[in-house]
Amino acid sequence: MNILVTGASKGIGRTIAQELKSAKHKVFVSARNEQALKELKCAGYILCDLSNEYELAKLGDYIVENKIDVLINNAGEYIYSEIEKTKVNKLNHIIAVNLKAPIYLTSRAVPYMKEKRFGRIINIGSISGVMGEANASLYSATKSGLIGFTKATALELAQYGITVNTINPGWVETELGKDSIEQSEFTRDEILDCIPQRRFVEPKEIAGMVKYLISEDAKGVTGQSVNLCAGLSVGI
Repeated sequence: MNILVTGASKGIGRTIAQELKSAKHKVFVSARNEQALKELKCAGYILCDLSNEYELAKLGDYIVENKIDVLINNAGEYIYSEIEKTKVNKLNHIIAVNLKAPIYLTSRAVPYMKEKRFGRIINIGSISGVMGEANASLYSATKSGLIGFTKATALELAQYGITVNTINPGWVETELGKDSIEQSEFTRDEILDCIPQRRFVEPKEIAGMVKYLISEDAKGVTGQSVNLCAGLSVGI
């Protein structure tokens, strides 16, 4: 398999890349931090700011050139803000990174997957896209959009042996998770009290789910939205 992981410089994306590389897959990575990408020592890397249309197009070319048949749309950004404080530039940015980029990159990867009659597309969503999150409406909206995109493309591509799924993490033990706590009005302990398992999800758990979804054992799993959230989606 030729795998591309976006947003691989840290957090969930970095762990996914490391785990897939250790499983002897050919892994390519992209992000904005060149040093972090070099440290991964994967098969290749490309710098890309997903909000920049020129760089996004170059990443699309990179997908075609490297015959990517497993695309992991992991990169994403979070904004915590009351809806009335929405700024057009912030709105455009989060839509570009969280929704437009995964859609475009998928469009570039699909022709080769169709030709090969095999492909795996995994979108990293969020439990906020399933349940909604007050004061994070832009983030919730884009992640919810990924779920709709996953269902539609899964139907469209099923006959070609291509599966499309979304993993929706809850609170994860990453820099983004810590930043989200700092931006919110709640403390870490208050957040933990709302999670049934009283813990944050570990990035390795998400990487493990990715490894399963790209495997032959998961060929019948497509169009699904998998909540990996320590029970957060079930209730308190």
